[in-house]
Order: sequence, then structure tokens, then C-alpha cells
Amino acid sequence: MINKLLSGKTGYLLGFVACFGLVGLALVIQTHYQLNPCPLCISQRMVFMGLGVLFLIAAFINPNTILNKIFTLLQVLTAIGGAGVAIRHWWLQAHKDTMIADCGVGFDYMFENFPLKKALTLVFRGTGDCAAIDWTFLGLSLPQLGLIAFVGFGVYALYLANLNKK
Repeated sequence: MINKLLSGKTGYLLGFVACFGLVGLALVIQTHYQLNPCPLCISQRMVFMGLGVLFLIAAFINPNTILNKIFTLLQVLTAIGGAGVAIRHWWLQAHKDTMIADCGVGFDYMFENFPLKKALTLVFRGTGDCAAIDWTFLGLSLPQLGLIAFVGFGVYALYLANLNKK
């Protein structure tokens, strides 16, 4: 029953909606609790949006073509990249006691005042803001929840590719 429901465009469109739904949920949490997202939080949101766009495009590709296999690979690689960002963020939170309490500069400032390579280096290094745990759900911080979601989306992309290859 679930296989029939998720086969074809529907499964990919559901992936698109879920990715952008998570970004929307992050924005709701941010505004409701008046939180300022750190650079790694923003990076994870961008990866979720990129993954969502890949799911959306894949919905309109013939499932029996090499292009579909390429998009599956891109979805899995994007999910792995997002998981890497989430792991880095989680690591910073786990080691906040040994970090220098430096909040660093904001995301906008980095990209306005530094060359792209330097700004990206600063973003992925993380700041003191990234080590703060401002919100949890079921005892899990946002990067831990993000990691679960990225792994889930990677598995989901492989599942859809296998389901639609018939």
C-alpha cells in the first residue's frame, strides 16, 4: 500500500514538501522562541532547501533513465553533506566547555566582508553561537534532529529510486 502511494511523482513531491516543511518548522521555532540561528543552523537549512529542490526536479524525470540515477546520487550526496554539517554542529555543542566563549561575527557580516572562500571557512568552522543549545525536543538538540532527518532523507532517496526502477 505504501509502495503504491509513494511510487511515481508522489514520493518525490512528498520529499520536497518534507524538506521545505522542516525549514518552515525551523523558522516557526526561531520566531516563537526568539532564537537567532547560528551559521551552521542556516547552512543546514540551505542544505534542506537544496535537497527539496532535488526531490522536486526528480518528480518530473522519467524513473527509467540515467538522469534519475544521477538525481538519486545528488540527493544522497546532499543528504550526506547535510549530515556532515549537523555532525560538526553537534560536535561543537558536545565540546562547548572546552571552546573559547567567542560568538564570532554574524552570517551576513561574513559574506559581506570576506571573500567567499574565507566566509565559507568561517561558516563551517562554527562559532560560539553554534555551541549553544537553545532548544530541544525529546532531549535532542536541533543538530541531532537535523542529522536524523538528513540520514532519513538519504535512505528515502534510495528507497524511491529502488521503488521506481520497476
